[in-house]
Amino acid sequence: MLAISLAVAVDRSDVLVLPVRAATDPDHPAPTLVATTPPPTDEVRAEVEALLPVARLTGRPGETLSQLRPGRTPGRLILLGVGDGGERSWRAAGAALARAAVAETHVTFSLPADVTDGVVRAFVEGLLLASYRYRLGEGEPPALTGVTLLAAAPQALTGAVETARTTARMTRFARDLTNTPSSVKTPQWFAGQVASAAAEDPDLHLRVRGPQELAAEGFGGILAVGGGSASAPRLVELGWRPADARLHVVLVGKGITFDTGGISIKPVSAMKLMRKDMAGAAAVVAATLGAAALRLPVRVTALTPLAENMVSGAAFRPGDVIRHYDGTTSESTNSDAEGRLVLADALGYAARELRPDLLVDLATLTGANAVALGKRTGALYSDNDELAAAVLAAVDEAGEAAWRMPLPADYLEYLGSDLADRHSSPARGAGSVIAALYLREFTGELRDRWLHIDMSAPSWADGDDAELTRGATGWGVRGLLRWLATLG
Repeated sequence: MLAISLAVAVDRSDVLVLPVRAATDPDHPAPTLVATTPPPTDEVRAEVEALLPVARLTGRPGETLSQLRPGRTPGRLILLGVGDGGERSWRAAGAALARAAVAETHVTFSLPADVTDGVVRAFVEGLLLASYRYRLGEGEPPALTGVTLLAAAPQALTGAVETARTTARMTRFARDLTNTPSSVKTPQWFAGQVASAAAEDPDLHLRVRGPQELAAEGFGGILAVGGGSASAPRLVELGWRPADARLHVVLVGKGITFDTGGISIKPVSAMKLMRKDMAGAAAVVAATLGAAALRLPVRVTALTPLAENMVSGAAFRPGDVIRHYDGTTSESTNSDAEGRLVLADALGYAARELRPDLLVDLATLTGANAVALGKRTGALYSDNDELAAAVLAAVDEAGEAAWRMPLPADYLEYLGSDLADRHSSPARGAGSVIAALYLREFTGELRDRWLHIDMSAPSWADGDDAELTRGATGWGVRGLLRWLATLG
């Protein structure tokens, strides 16, 4: 990642970046140079004030203008739009700077005189997330390696920078896991990556169940979905248990390391990005690692049921009845509705054995998520108004997006089965809603303290956009960390 440092004064003279705020007065629509500490020299200020009206800058978030200054100090000046000065605008500005300065080795940015921790956190997150790139093998290293932030009292902003750095590092970790090709990313490999990351903190607790333990303990959904693959399934349980925790939160993430659709095979066009079908598992693991790194005073347990849904003579069949961890059964007539089967086991285990105060699951569950809400927004379900509002607020503050969806009682009849306790893949009703209603059946006494997010659409970006880069987004890590931080 980029090296981010704080300083009182300019210690390098190569590139200076100054923030420009969008106009807020309709009678004076010109953007303005933000007052910074330390302020720019009189020469630089005069140059900027002359540039603003002729360069047609608006100050919108992420707008940039680069000005060469041969033979002068600094040698290059970048004007950076910060919009209305809100955290979302500053995050976009940080992302834009990472791209505008990609050919530089180091830049110095003057922070506003009235800067807040929230602004610094958002700006640094934007810088670190937009500079992310995933490559296999040796690639050309980025030219930009460092950014110095100028402030009147840099020591007061150290905490905000460190929080942003940790959040970005965990989001990048989730992106790495999700971007990794499935030729590498088996359930065993994923579990190994979690073990390596957890080994850095002795206060983290890890248990990985293999196929024999899963069979002995009755995790029938995970075994059924993973049964068709030469790469056996796993269940990862990662825990952060601070002594001062008042609440226990269990985070469950869908971990299908590749999804062919099984015997109900997908078309090639729908299969080619199925390495991302474990993005929920990546998000909850990264959020738990982040909670430990930030020493958040809340107990967090991540559960990631991991399986590869393949086609073979051992694959589960449409029409099979599957017995889950909680003892109930599901009829599955579509092997491409596999994610909910592994989640059902993990939710049932969490409700019966872990008994947390709150239960949250994230899953790339349905294509219906994108049909309903587009590419950037997760579908959130919960019967608990307070929990839903708190998570939605945290997701929004983190710069992600989710929308609360209904859990209509009249759809429950679609889950009826002549063979089993319920049908896991009915062909009626709204796809994302039906999947959520099915998952709710496994939450037991935690039904009124459960929340589900179908994040299939926002888990992947087709191109660079603000702090997102093409490929895996790490969606959910930032929102979960913001929310967990409010529970202490």
